[in-house]
Amino acid sequence: MNHTRVSMCRKGMLLVLVVATALGGCKKQDDRPKVVLLMKSLANEFFKTMEDGALAHHKQREAEYSLKVVGMKNETDVAEQIRNVELTIAQGADAIVIAPADSKALVAVCKKAMDAGIIVVNIDNKFDEEVLKDKGVKIPFVGPDNRKGAKLAGVYLSTRLQSGDKVAIIEGAPNAYNGIQRKMGFDEAMIGSNMNIVSSQTGYWETDKAQPVAAGLINEHPDLKAILCANDSMALGAVTAVREAGKTGAIHVIGFDNIAAARQLLKDGKILCTVDQHADQLATYGIEYALEMLKTKAQPADKETPVDLVTAELL
Repeated sequence: MNHTRVSMCRKGMLLVLVVATALGGCKKQDDRPKVVLLMKSLANEFFKTMEDGALAHHKQREAEYSLKVVGMKNETDVAEQIRNVELTIAQGADAIVIAPADSKALVAVCKKAMDAGIIVVNIDNKFDEEVLKDKGVKIPFVGPDNRKGAKLAGVYLSTRLQSGDKVAIIEGAPNAYNGIQRKMGFDEAMIGSNMNIVSSQTGYWETDKAQPVAAGLINEHPDLKAILCANDSMALGAVTAVREAGKTGAIHVIGFDNIAAARQLLKDGKILCTVDQHADQLATYGIEYALEMLKTKAQPADKETPVDLVTAELL
């Protein structure tokens, strides 16, 4: 009797094991599209805001796609971002949404991703048209008109200046398309308003690099009236340089990106204006377009997103 009970118990345990194994083997695989968001430095508040917006979008639509967010240590580490794309290709993804650190250097590896069957959508910093043409590849750009945004800020600045006043520009990284476009917008506004652009130098997008540039400009041009910065991080450095020179209120500073730190300085009257390209939405625009392309197999086409002037009166 005991032997029979033991035998039946063993058979019951075996049956449970077989059923559990079968159920485990039938576990549904995650067939959601895999989207990877590749950004520049998360030390820059703009890209942290972009990440937050993407994560919020994913939380609302988690059933529709999976999301992985990858950032870099600093704005100009192009080699690191190339490695991140290579790793994404190796790990497998359905779509890459990328804010490239360099408008030219990232094209080849993104073409490699496309050759592997991955949809690539370009946000924030537009790929160089000539390099795209040379590589025979079309990658859609989803983002704002940076030249138009910078011109909005420059024209607003000109209302606070007199004809012939001296101004200087602190540019973004030299090979960044958005930085080049912002400089063109600043140039257009200043030349159109008959201002005197005495210098234009790069601050490589970073506060600690822009500050000594701004300090040098202030020292070299004692009658400087304004510093136009291609992003808010550099504007923060310019504000510090202006304060340390004892010229707060005498030299206007403008930025671009509308980060929280810049908004506070706007309220305090230390930054005259900035430009909002809606960082919290920019990645979601790219993600939604990537999902649309995966679903419809649509041919890539650029999509312009909003850009708005921000002043203290508008806060």
